[in-house]
Amino acid sequence: MRGTAVVVGGGIGGLSAAIGLRKAGWRVRVLERAPEFTAVGAGISLWPNALRALTELGLGPRLDPLLTPQTSGGLLDQDGRWLTRWDAAIFERALGRPLVGIHRAHLLDLLLAALPDDCLEPGTTVESAAGLDADLVVGADGIHSRLRAELHPAHPAPVYSGTTAFRGVAARTDDVALGVTMGPGVELGVVPLADGDVYWYAAVSAPEGTTVDDPKAYLLGRFTGWRSKVPELVERTETVLHHDIHWLAEPLPSYVGGNVALLGDAAHAMPPFLGQGGCQSIEDAVVLAAAAARHDDVSAVLAHYDRERRPRSQRIARNSAKMGEFGQQLENPLAVRARNTLVRLLPAGLTVRGSIRMSDWTPPRIEAQSPTSPAS
Repeated sequence: MRGTAVVVGGGIGGLSAAIGLRKAGWRVRVLERAPEFTAVGAGISLWPNALRALTELGLGPRLDPLLTPQTSGGLLDQDGRWLTRWDAAIFERALGRPLVGIHRAHLLDLLLAALPDDCLEPGTTVESAAGLDADLVVGADGIHSRLRAELHPAHPAPVYSGTTAFRGVAARTDDVALGVTMGPGVELGVVPLADGDVYWYAAVSAPEGTTVDDPKAYLLGRFTGWRSKVPELVERTETVLHHDIHWLAEPLPSYVGGNVALLGDAAHAMPPFLGQGGCQSIEDAVVLAAAAARHDDVSAVLAHYDRERRPRSQRIARNSAKMGEFGQQLENPLAVRARNTLVRLLPAGLTVRGSIRMSDWTPPRIEAQSPTSPAS
């Protein structure tokens, strides 16, 4: 089928969907509420499943120079002792693609460059899908999605996860490997990026709506005595982002309704503890585009999309929440000590095998059609 589509939301998932649908021969418009298309965030991890999906979108040759493959990694305690170490290159050996880090802004710029300017409409607020003239509406409007609320008015809203997050990008001064340092109620992560930068994040248990006037001072005070590289990175960071983590704890019964398909956080907002939020939105985009190329009517497209995407993305969301309970959200010192001992005793390959299984996803082929103009 070749039809018209309106994508509501110009983030990673929405732009990926627009690229995929155009590849499938659809006429596409992307409506973004913000006055311009900008990346919100610092860095992002892309797992092999997301890299395969981006390659299917045709972005592989332009994407690869921007990536920083991770070659080693592991988990540490707050005293800087390794609990487990693993060879991150195992992902490329097992799956043909590495685990990588990339500046979120660089990824967004890459996606924007793959779309013509005349299909991008920033500064456009969408209150309802009803007023949109298109065969297909893609709700990629984020965790507080208005289109999700319209499709599922009685469904519980996203809930606070118990975690507030801080993020930033700093220059590296020495060798920094991919790593996660875990303490009571706190998780600190570092991901090397290109150009000598490193993306870091700090996930902290805190009451919802906790106000932090000076994020740097708050974090440095929280991590006094920690033998971790993150406090040094925080000190060298110009801008520290802070936001509470919410997620869809009650899974949606469907990602589709009428002529609308929900995608990314609008469909399955998840905690960040598996690093799969953005990756799953890219998967969504490719599956939707492949279905749009394959089927002859929108109802079949939507049924295929929901059938393929809902089980996997909701399973990963549940597992991400469980990982947070076992990791960052564990606050009792005795429980933390027991957790650390267990991790230290487990074979390193055991933890990596779960990540390989999660990342071992092959995107469907998007049957390419001739280029098209924006939807009217």
